[in-house]
Amino acid sequence: MPEPAVVPPVPPAAPVPQRVFITGALGFIGGTLARRYREAGAEVRGVDRVAAPEHGVVAGDVSEPGAWQQHAAGCDLVVHTAAVVSNAASDELSWRMNVLATRRVLDAARDGGAQRLVHFSSVRAFSDLGFPDGVEESWPVRTDGNAYVDTKVASEQVALQAHAVGEVPVTVIRPGDVYGPRSRPWTILPVEYIKARRFLLPAMGRGVFSPVYVDTLVDGVVLAAGLPAGAGQVFTLSDGVAVSCREFFGHYTRMLGVRGPLCLPTPVAVALAGAVGAVARARGEETEAGRASALYLARRGTYSIAKARRVLGYAPAIDLTEGMRRTEAWLREAGHLD
Repeated sequence: MPEPAVVPPVPPAAPVPQRVFITGALGFIGGTLARRYREAGAEVRGVDRVAAPEHGVVAGDVSEPGAWQQHAAGCDLVVHTAAVVSNAASDELSWRMNVLATRRVLDAARDGGAQRLVHFSSVRAFSDLGFPDGVEESWPVRTDGNAYVDTKVASEQVALQAHAVGEVPVTVIRPGDVYGPRSRPWTILPVEYIKARRFLLPAMGRGVFSPVYVDTLVDGVVLAAGLPAGAGQVFTLSDGVAVSCREFFGHYTRMLGVRGPLCLPTPVAVALAGAVGAVARARGEETEAGRASALYLARRGTYSIAKARRVLGYAPAIDLTEGMRRTEAWLREAGHLD
């Protein structure tokens, strides 16, 4: 797929590591980080499900020990983005790829002499069951029975425990709802579901969405990874401005030239989504349009980025209007709006 044309420079306040190792290096966020660090002059290596030797990426399963771990040796910074990001994955797969894999990456960072490991968690570590409006990083994480939520909570424990005992300095990132070129959950899938007339919103579309354009997220990650103040810390990174789900996904219906999105009361939307998920499971298919996703889009609370602003100097520079302009250009170029 085409890559975004504009790659902003590394913020000058963040020192650039000489060598960076990224898990999920060919993915949406991992690939964007890799491009950013290469533009800044760093040597970038990585691991993904398939190899890309021209980009220094080897193939490997990060939930298993292997030669990919030696590929991280000598890297100053290790960034762990690889994960199963799904509401449809099994408990076993989610644990293996989101929790056990975190331990394997920590092993590689420790043995390779890394000076920092950045671990990607999620704002969903706060749970989908509710949290205070403007929730801050000090609020207790909470498991809620969803495999993705629960394994993100557990992965944070694994990473911060390694930091506490001195294996490697760790920074945990909790991204908001990351959209932009190549985003599967918040760009590609919504467009596909809208085109197929299978997209609906609970809470009459008034659920809270916390967007962050991928380049804005990378700005924050570079700061958190490069500044000494980021070690041992957890940071929530989003635009810091919540919008309604109706407003956010309305950008995609506008791009497609269709009405919508369809907004329903939460009980009706959750029931319909649950039925869709049950039918898909009966057919042996996976779908993200299930009950868990509907509940997530009915959230009422927002996430504070005050800590990232205060400690890192994080300042989101790409608002939703500009982010969607860039996203639309990529969607059209990649053929998703045909």
